[in-house]
Amino acid sequence: MSWLTVFALIVSGVFVGFINTLAGGGTAISIAVLMMLGLPANIANGTNRIAVIFQNITSVQAFNQKKLLPWRKATLLALPTIIGSVIGAWIAIDINEAFFRKAMAIIMLIMLVFVVVKPSVWLKEKKHLTEKPVSIFELIIFFLIGIYGGFIQIGVGYYLLAAIVLGSGFDLVRANAIKVWIVLLYTLAALMVFIFNKQVHWQFGLVHAIGNVIGAWIATRLAIKRGVEFVRWVIIVVILVFSADLLGFISIKQIIQHL
Repeated sequence: MSWLTVFALIVSGVFVGFINTLAGGGTAISIAVLMMLGLPANIANGTNRIAVIFQNITSVQAFNQKKLLPWRKATLLALPTIIGSVIGAWIAIDINEAFFRKAMAIIMLIMLVFVVVKPSVWLKEKKHLTEKPVSIFELIIFFLIGIYGGFIQIGVGYYLLAAIVLGSGFDLVRANAIKVWIVLLYTLAALMVFIFNKQVHWQFGLVHAIGNVIGAWIATRLAIKRGVEFVRWVIIVVILVFSADLLGFISIKQIIQHL
């Protein structure tokens, strides 16, 4: 592996770790970089999971130190997501990725309306929801999110944030803490499927993870220090950029190739 490859993997990992921790969608950069370095799409999809795991271990530790992670409820929400992720990973090859990318862009833009027009929905914790037991409806939603996350990972953070904030009542900072714990657990399960099918490039994945850990460390501390309003604006910017990519107005992959 050349030093240029190492540099590309680490630097891109910093951006990915930062974006994924505060919002989601950074995986689009990971997969674009890994494919640019010669990996087929399916192996890039599997390899990316290594960096995601290390990035979320870093974030979970930081959020837990500040006592922002409600372990019991977060783990209950993670269980159906883990089951869904295994299913999603197994069917990854057979799903029409183009359809999912367009659907995800539409959903992200709908979320943008809520984030911009009704910020109070995202900024204030709702005790009457956070203290309620996990419902069957929530379990089904997180199971479906798990299928998508196991399939391609890109943008799954937005679905999780929407479900955790709108469905479970947590503010954006605590929702991010819950999100990174759920992603860590289900990604471990999905990675096993990719390893079994020999769709992981360990060398690229571990080097990329170095950057992801740095980015996650920076993002977590900014989220804790700056609060929900900062996280909200990061989400707005990232949604706009990745929606433009998903709808074909820009190409993150081509931008990376020209850097």
